Amino acid sequence: MKKRSVRELDLPGKRVLVRVDFNVPVKDGRVTDDTRIRRAIPTIRYLLSEGARPILISHLGRPKGEPDPKYSMDPVSRSLGELLELQVLKLDAAVGPEVEEALDDWDGQGVALLENSRFYPGETENDPELSGQLARLADLYVNDAFGAAHRAHATTVGVAELLPPAAGLLMEEELDNLERVLREPERPLVAILGGAKVSDKLGVIESLLGAADTILIGGAMCFTFFKAKGYEVGQSLVEDDYLDEARWLMEEAGDRLVLPIDVVVADRMAEDADSRAVEVDRIPNDHMGLDISLGTVGIFRGHIERARTVFWNGPMGVFEMEAFARGTEDVARAVAESEAMSVVGGGDSVAAVEKLGLGDRMGFISTGGGASLEYIEGRELPGVAVLPDGKGGA
Repeated sequence: MKKRSVRELDLPGKRVLVRVDFNVPVKDGRVTDDTRIRRAIPTIRYLLSEGARPILISHLGRPKGEPDPKYSMDPVSRSLGELLELQVLKLDAAVGPEVEEALDDWDGQGVALLENSRFYPGETENDPELSGQLARLADLYVNDAFGAAHRAHATTVGVAELLPPAAGLLMEEELDNLERVLREPERPLVAILGGAKVSDKLGVIESLLGAADTILIGGAMCFTFFKAKGYEVGQSLVEDDYLDEARWLMEEAGDRLVLPIDVVVADRMAEDADSRAVEVDRIPNDHMGLDISLGTVGIFRGHIERARTVFWNGPMGVFEMEAFARGTEDVARAVAESEAMSVVGGGDSVAAVEKLGLGDRMGFISTGGGASLEYIEGRELPGVAVLPDGKGGA
């Protein structure tokens, strides 16, 4: 899917409204993880090098459609300025006469950063009035926020219908890598799926049945599959409403769908819980499964080592607790050591990679957990669909 690229725009002297994903963690007025800001830097630098004036806009957190100091973009502005080593014109609003006047008076040095788009109820409603106010600020529009592309908001869709739009460099990279997984993977393609709920990954598994050679299932969602097979799963998380779907998936996939053979169980979800490894058909009634164990890691590692393409989304256990993090960490190491082209998405998967310092050993780390899943599932992403095809077609 080749969308019109920022490289195809006539940029010199133009104001460019850039939708970025600066939804980053902030504590005590400081950005604690600037990964998403850093990923937007190549597009910003490209625009500057071409003589354009970038005007950046993003959401941050979940304010309730009105200004909230807790979600101000001020800390983001400081972090961005440090990374770019340039002046950032931070505005206290996103639209309105004062913003228009400030941009008219702007000397064009560095970049401009608008206030949180979700301070306006019209953002999530894709309100035409808000979209029109945003469009008045610029000549062109660039979407570089893949992580927000599955939302039909004013800053992802509305303004793109009013200004000549294009994809930013990060958006291009995201789409290119996901297309490689879905359309033209080097085989074998191994998909690793984790997380709590089958319901969240059902469409993804169905879609991957047509693309993947092997699908490795970890996380709490494996217990829905085990119950569907007739196993006792103790107090493990199970979606009883999805047992039929789990049976159907196992039948359709056959031996391409690989489930754990052993898991770490505990009497409660706590660091100091009584935990041990058991085979999957021997889970005690008063225990719950909270991670995959060593035998499963060995099997998963074997598939990953033979893979030429790997797609990984979702943790193998309760990753946020050290007692149940090993399965996710071992899978992260296996993917990093593999010679396969790897695409990693999803907050916990990415967190494991970053925690272990393995980011530079992965092929591509997606910035959009939900968006990447919806893309793999085959759903139309509004923020992508609104962008016209570029040179080379769709």
